[in-house]
Amino acid sequence: MNKTRLQIAKADIIRYFDQLPTKVHRQMDIARHLAEQRDFWRLTRSATTQDFIRFLINSGKLTEIVFPFPKPYKREIRYAWGDFTIYEVMLTLKPGCYFSHYTAMAFHGLTEQLPKTTYLNQEQKNAGVSTLALTQKGIDTALRRSVRVSKNVAETDEFRVCIISGKNTHNYGVIEEQVIGAAGNSLGRLRFTRIERTLIDIAVRPIYAGGVFEVLKGYKLAKDKFSMNVLAASLDKLGYVYPYHQVIGFYLERAGYAHSTLDLLRRFPMEFDFYLTHGMKETDYVKEWRLYIPRGF
Repeated sequence: MNKTRLQIAKADIIRYFDQLPTKVHRQMDIARHLAEQRDFWRLTRSATTQDFIRFLINSGKLTEIVFPFPKPYKREIRYAWGDFTIYEVMLTLKPGCYFSHYTAMAFHGLTEQLPKTTYLNQEQKNAGVSTLALTQKGIDTALRRSVRVSKNVAETDEFRVCIISGKNTHNYGVIEEQVIGAAGNSLGRLRFTRIERTLIDIAVRPIYAGGVFEVLKGYKLAKDKFSMNVLAASLDKLGYVYPYHQVIGFYLERAGYAHSTLDLLRRFPMEFDFYLTHGMKETDYVKEWRLYIPRGF
């Protein structure tokens, strides 16, 4: 009988979901819609949320997407109605999250690769501003170690998504725009870092951007696409304790930017030697930027 009632109400149910402002739902969302519309659709009380979800999937318009995050992280399930992109679904995984690093590079045309991992940034609740005085010994100790990498990764045959627990910036430099993919197809209206913020992020954490060679290529491809004034102002606004301006200045110079365009970064203090990335075994030293880089880079 439940199936008969659902079939009778099918046209009304599909019309209802077609008109909803969002097309990505959690199970609790579908349960709420069922509870609110049950009487109007004349469904019996014995029709459960799972019955209803199975009916919607069988209708051909609802798709179940499982994100198998490993323990101690939470496995997530989303239900997408009608046409959708996986990027639109991923943006519902964490409140306020946005695409960053290698994924933002791809959106801005800063890579010729097709990144296999999608990076989502979920900002930490606390600002996390360090009150400790920066010392050369402290920098050496921290940067000579291998960098910690997020293990909050869900992987299937269709996608691989990594959630980064990022610095609390109050979503500084995050935009929302329609994104066109490499094949010319729409990926949806998405939240991601603007190009200047992206260039900073990939310099800070090249591990999430394909490595230092890919970051350098990104800086080369960014020519004439961004504002140096905005980049410098963004770096100042983000307030990193470590002197990442030395890293960014090096990338820009190595990428062939005019010497005069780097003056804004030279105004930042250069009081310490720094490192292009974590855990380098053999290095060369770039005196102008007081920077250790991988040997032969």
